[in-house]
Amino acid sequence: MDKVMSDKKVIALYVLPALTLVLALIYIPIVLTGYYGLMQWDGIGEMVFIGLDNYSRLIADPMFWKSAYHSFLLAIFSTASLFGYLLIALILAEKIKGANLLRKIYLIPMLLSSVAIGQLWLKIYHPSNGVLNQFLTALGFTETPAWLADSSTVLGAIFLPIVWQYAGFYILIYYAALKSIPESLIEAARIDGATPWQIAFRIKIPLIASVIKVTLVLAIVGSLKYFDLIYVMTDGGPNGASEVMASYMYHQAFRGFDFGYGSAIGFFLLLICLVVTWLIRKLTAVEEEIQYS
Repeated sequence: MDKVMSDKKVIALYVLPALTLVLALIYIPIVLTGYYGLMQWDGIGEMVFIGLDNYSRLIADPMFWKSAYHSFLLAIFSTASLFGYLLIALILAEKIKGANLLRKIYLIPMLLSSVAIGQLWLKIYHPSNGVLNQFLTALGFTETPAWLADSSTVLGAIFLPIVWQYAGFYILIYYAALKSIPESLIEAARIDGATPWQIAFRIKIPLIASVIKVTLVLAIVGSLKYFDLIYVMTDGGPNGASEVMASYMYHQAFRGFDFGYGSAIGFFLLLICLVVTWLIRKLTAVEEEIQYS
């Protein structure tokens, strides 16, 4: 077996299928997106090379920067929600009654498609028959907002189901990381008189710092390229009030039939995600990883 695995041809044969898929699904589309971004193209006719004109147009496009602002607001909102997810995971990691049931409940949104979640929350936010406005009416409010039709409320109304959709994913990650901490460390801290809060913030959280950094990258980058629920619930409306970079890219390419400009937006979004990921890694870098056995 060692002789076979030392053969470079055999190794290449094993690697080739995965490498082909990665090239076909990731790297080649990235290169093509960058190439199309240099063209004026409607997706059907002849492509015309225009150099960096699409990127000059992007920089001067106020609607793009408005959508970018909304994407960064979503990234901030998603990052802040990580603290809530971590707190829930800390509670579930303790030996509390019903923890197993609660973990399963939190995972339910992950089992639903984005279209199903979008339709569910459209019913909740319905201006006259929605559960939310009916609840507000029962409390005595005479005027209830049109959550998804009002530019002042639409962003918050969309951000809430997005956070709800991914709550189980992050809670599960944090829960698994917390459960990997040796119980002997926790017991030793308790014997020394540490309170539950001290154990959580001085022992548990520092020990899972690398996991928190990964979730931070996932939350921010995922928010910057988010598309699903926004497309289903508002399609970027009203009047662009909920437009984000990914939905703006879609509208330019597939509705405006400007695939060159849409590709430029997509490639620029990729560069933003790479820069943000690099910045997070730099800002959260530690000199030495905590080791325990």
